[in-house]
Amino acid sequence: MNIQYSGQAVKFLHKQDRATQKRIISSINKLPSGDVKKLQGRTRYRLRVGNFRILFDFAGNIIYIEEIDSRGQIYK
Repeated sequence: MNIQYSGQAVKFLHKQDRATQKRIISSINKLPSGDVKKLQGRTRYRLRVGNFRILFDFAGNIIYIEEIDSRGQIYK
């Protein structure tokens, strides 16, 4: 499975401390397992990692990470 990151996702990861980065990246590498739900009214999915939410989409054999942000900010 190939994983691609958007510019926003990479920028968010670089702002986090090393432990948070490792936790988020290890959860992304385990996709599609984990706390994954399909978003209502959208074609995207979300992965929950503590207080962070990762919005992504499947395209064949590619997982595209669109957004990573805190729980309160991601859905605005």
